Amino acid sequence: MEADHEIDALRFLNGDPTVQLIEADDARNGMLLESCDPGNALRSLTEPEQDVVIAQLLRRFWRSPRQPHRFRPLSTMTAHWSDETKRDAARWPDPGLVQEGLRLFETLARPTSGDVLLATDLHAGNVLRAQREPWLVIDPKPFIGDPAYDATQHLRGCASRMRTDPLGTIQHFSDLLEIDHERVRLWVFARASAEPRSNWPSWNDESMELARTLAP
Repeated sequence: MEADHEIDALRFLNGDPTVQLIEADDARNGMLLESCDPGNALRSLTEPEQDVVIAQLLRRFWRSPRQPHRFRPLSTMTAHWSDETKRDAARWPDPGLVQEGLRLFETLARPTSGDVLLATDLHAGNVLRAQREPWLVIDPKPFIGDPAYDATQHLRGCASRMRTDPLGTIQHFSDLLEIDHERVRLWVFARASAEPRSNWPSWNDESMELARTLAP
């Protein structure tokens, strides 16, 4: 569900900062894409170096498409997640935290005048070394919404730093993105506490531990 309209996003962005869409079959969701050569993933760099590159790419990615467009609001994705999480209510390890995360999914995803096109899945594995530019984004999962949400996917991949210094890591990356670190913290909390998962019964789940640390 999240990956619908990838073709539309690549057309709209036109290679800035993504791979170029050369040809597409919309009905079959088939794409012929620019080759990234040598194609090394950004995860080959240190996490602090990744922070800088991803922040630069996201700030280029965020723009507001003119109406009419086909992109869905971020609330579509968070509502989809919330429905799935609610179906597992009997297995929630900490109902209070989960309920707060679900509330924030609804609140943070409400449309505002600052909403932009989001990548939603931009992490170091979805950034490749290329020749046309040093780094290009692949695999966008486009929605229109709060840019603070887009900080979360990279942060979730920084497991060690998010365990030892979650607030400092969030502050640092938010500063690079020039966005409100408090909204990023709330989004990270919401995802950690209420995003669907297969291991709800585990009290030792790292996501729930992160949620307890970041709880409002």
